[in-house]
Amino acid sequence: MPYVVSEGNVSVLYLNDPGDDSSENCFNPGWVDSFGAALDEIEASAGPRALITTAQGRIYSTGADLSWAAAHPDRVGEGLDRIQLLFARMLELPIPAVAAIQGHAFGAGAIFALAHDHRIMREDRGFFCLPGINVGVPYSPGIIDLVAARVPTVTAHELLTQGRRYGGDAARDRGIVDDVAPGDELLARAVAHANSLAHTRGEVLGKIKRQLYARPLDGLRVSVGQYAVP
Repeated sequence: MPYVVSEGNVSVLYLNDPGDDSSENCFNPGWVDSFGAALDEIEASAGPRALITTAQGRIYSTGADLSWAAAHPDRVGEGLDRIQLLFARMLELPIPAVAAIQGHAFGAGAIFALAHDHRIMREDRGFFCLPGINVGVPYSPGIIDLVAARVPTVTAHELLTQGRRYGGDAARDRGIVDDVAPGDELLARAVAHANSLAHTRGEVLGKIKRQLYARPLDGLRVSVGQYAVP
């Protein structure tokens, strides 16, 4: 489950347990609750603050928890709605947020990273991919609006309609991530960048984000209904 490590004015929120190198960091209601509780604690802190999310091991996140969905078919809609609300919370967070993508980011895991203000990806390991087109699963209007708001138009089209996998350099070149770094430098670089933004934390930042991303935020708060987040 998620846990937090403090680095001065930066809170590093890991998506999995300490030492857990095998987790795929899938999103299910229990995980979302745990992540939300950690985020509550960070938001309750005073003074300058920035957030980094990252993970242990070779996977940042593979997205929605399909095993949980198979075991709870009557709650799939609820689970997907909870994921969309998590994206909305990240998109309007009044704390600058940096995703330090140390491994694979697929599906909802990739969309989660896009909901951050900034993204830094390991240059020599991991792929960024939205595989919905390959598995025959459409995205909700809110998800499409989020992607369109966070990357260049041509890149959004590629991500959503081609299901391509982007390594670090390609992801940077296509405007998906802001920077790449070697594995042993990724977190330190993310912390340095986040620390430079910590002074922007506050209600003004949240208000700007709510206005800037009003359309995807409205869409993400509508029940997914017939749509899904692969």
